[in-house]
Amino acid sequence: MASSNFVDYVKIFGRSGKGGAGSRHFRREKYVEFGGPDGGDGGDGGNIILRGNSQYWTLIHPKYQRHIFAGDGESGSGARSSGKRGNDVIIEVPLGTIARNAETGELSAEVTQDGEEVVLLQGGRGGLGNWHFKTPTNQAPRYAQPGEDCVEGWFILELKVLADVGLVGFPNAGKSTLLSAVSAAKPKIANYAFTTLEPNLGIVECRDHKSFVMADIPGIIEGAHEGRGLGTRFLRHIERNSVLLFMIPADTKDIRQEYQILLNELQLYNPELLDKQRLLAITKCDLLDEELSQAIAQEFPELPTLMISAVSGLNISQLKDLLWETLSKA
Repeated sequence: MASSNFVDYVKIFGRSGKGGAGSRHFRREKYVEFGGPDGGDGGDGGNIILRGNSQYWTLIHPKYQRHIFAGDGESGSGARSSGKRGNDVIIEVPLGTIARNAETGELSAEVTQDGEEVVLLQGGRGGLGNWHFKTPTNQAPRYAQPGEDCVEGWFILELKVLADVGLVGFPNAGKSTLLSAVSAAKPKIANYAFTTLEPNLGIVECRDHKSFVMADIPGIIEGAHEGRGLGTRFLRHIERNSVLLFMIPADTKDIRQEYQILLNELQLYNPELLDKQRLLAITKCDLLDEELSQAIAQEFPELPTLMISAVSGLNISQLKDLLWETLSKA
């Protein structure tokens, strides 16, 4: 993990800019005996803005710049001249990023589209100059508004991977093998648990030049909703997927029980996950005969089930077609 460039959780401190003070200036010219108030307005303070960028896939850049300060607005001056506005600070973030208040946990911002801009911290407004306060009974106001103060706070940025299909399963269920078989992605594949420690994305091409994005989510274990095996860190990536493809190896002792454990972890983490379209793929089926494969498939009448093998290519084309049909309905 130390050598990985994938960062999906960052804590930052932000401070917007102060508003500039309004001016209390009076017009002073050689042949103007009683020049009136002409103090200009102060400039607004700069904002801190999150901007979605489809070319980014990690939060590694805010990790090394955790203290972010926007520019202060300048004070107004004579001749009704307004002060310069403070410089905004724009933080480029990958799509699917959310920002939460670190103290309250309240959702502050969410970025899901390329180019979308969301103000995380609003800069202070500039104060009004004294010419705004001139009245028939007060021709020479000697006061002006001060600028609004800045706003600051600690925020947690979290990345939830955006994908059409999310692969859900226990560690070593064959998720990475499937992703490498149906796309050009090259995730790490090995015969031990938690080979995948970060989400991998791949573009899956179907018939008629259609395609969708598939996400290989790190494996889930029982108790993941409580954080076991970094469970909550992995589970949040499933929230953005339109369709969930459950994957269980054919050599599992009790396939039904394993499916129920996975379903239960999703429900305990976020009950809304159960509203998503679900499919089941029984992997490593090149080890089974046809009779046993049919018997396993009949155990799940409540959801579409396919017997597949990413190594031999068994039913991989049918799986892609089924996923596309399900996505179209979703």
